[in-house]
Amino acid sequence: MEINWVIVGWLIDMILNGFLWLVIAAISLSLIDVTDKWTRKALKWMDKADTLIRKFTDDAFEWIQKKNLNIIASIVLLIIFGVLAQFGIIPKLIT
Repeated sequence: MEINWVIVGWLIDMILNGFLWLVIAAISLSLIDVTDKWTRKALKWMDKADTLIRKFTDDAFEWIQKKNLNIIASIVLLIIFGVLAQFGIIPKLIT
């Protein structure tokens, strides 16, 4: 009986490809797990920063209203909206 080398080569190729994809999947899953942890930490930090910024902004506006400082309020709003426009947040808020 003669050995069909095409089929043997095809089988070896299938086994090696399967093993290689198994290794790639294992590495990818571990990287995804690590980046998920980093993403969760970053989101927690962003939430804390957002809370602090909102509190500071609210306190600043309350202080400006108590002191009746319209010019300072206008300048502060101009700065805040300028920063939000530079970061591209205003179009996201509008839509």
